[in-house]
Amino acid sequence: MTNNPYRNVGSHQFWRTAVTGVERFRYDPVTATRFTISPGDRIATGGSCFAQHISNRLSKIGFNYFITEAGCHLSVDQRRPKGYGVFSCRYGNIYTSRQLLQLFQECFEGREHAEAAWLRADGRYVDALRPQIDPDGFASIQAVRDERRVHLDAVRRMFTECDVFVFTLGLTETWRSLADGTVYPLAPGVSGGSFDESLHAFVNLDIHDVLSDLNTFLAGLKRVNPSVRVLLTVSPVPLIATYENRNVLVATSYSKSVLRVAADMAYRTFDWVDYFPSYEIITGSYTNSVYYEDDYRGIRDTGVDHVMRCFLRHYANIGAIPALPAGLEQNAGGANDIVCDEEAIDQVRI
Repeated sequence: MTNNPYRNVGSHQFWRTAVTGVERFRYDPVTATRFTISPGDRIATGGSCFAQHISNRLSKIGFNYFITEAGCHLSVDQRRPKGYGVFSCRYGNIYTSRQLLQLFQECFEGREHAEAAWLRADGRYVDALRPQIDPDGFASIQAVRDERRVHLDAVRRMFTECDVFVFTLGLTETWRSLADGTVYPLAPGVSGGSFDESLHAFVNLDIHDVLSDLNTFLAGLKRVNPSVRVLLTVSPVPLIATYENRNVLVATSYSKSVLRVAADMAYRTFDWVDYFPSYEIITGSYTNSVYYEDDYRGIRDTGVDHVMRCFLRHYANIGAIPALPAGLEQNAGGANDIVCDEEAIDQVRI
């Protein structure tokens, strides 16, 4: 009998037995994990809109969702509308690897930004690096700076004290300052400021950009928090718009492909970094797209449920679940309460 290298590989390595022969709701692409998460571990999150689904679910079942900027000076019903509790810190959506890296550099390396604040049409100012965290805006540029100092203290604490950092990569398209290279979560003029081609430029990050950003960030994070573990995911939510002159679905395919490859390469480089395939669970052809809303973009509760079943099965080292801190359960959003800064792009054409 001839020999071949596939004779003794696992059934999870064949499409017929791993995908075709599995009921949709039982599909589980996780074969091994590098670490587990105990209820007492301080879990911090950041990234695109989809990251909120994970944090919301973990909060509601009693895991120690680590929030260092909770808005305790406000009533519970005021916090989320003002950006508190959406993520571990009040940074809004961190869509790109470049945003993540520059936030870290601002916290630990003194990075400054040429445009700290943008003026809105109503005369109020917004933080250019998180323009939608407060719908009321700020009265002055100095108020933006003062609030940002408070924010950076909270982010610095989150990075240095979290046990697990879950980051969801979302986009490659971004807008940058020609003065200092700062990138923004939204283009100037969408939620404040005004686009000026002499000051701003569009950039679509490639694999080299994203991987360099990730590697630099991860090395820096390990330096300030030697015991940290990182879980990377890729958002299955398509782009709401592309600035490049091609179909938005094609642009989405490029963006997600770059992010998925970068996440895998980071996983192969750092043994304390893991990749969780929420992207594959939602987008896999086996689903017939049933996990998407009617707009083919939003994620249904059933899809989030599937993701979290797999997540908890493999990562949750569940013993006794601790009680939630007072006010946290009420402050945690649901599946229909996801904050997505990118949606503001769609509104500018209405």
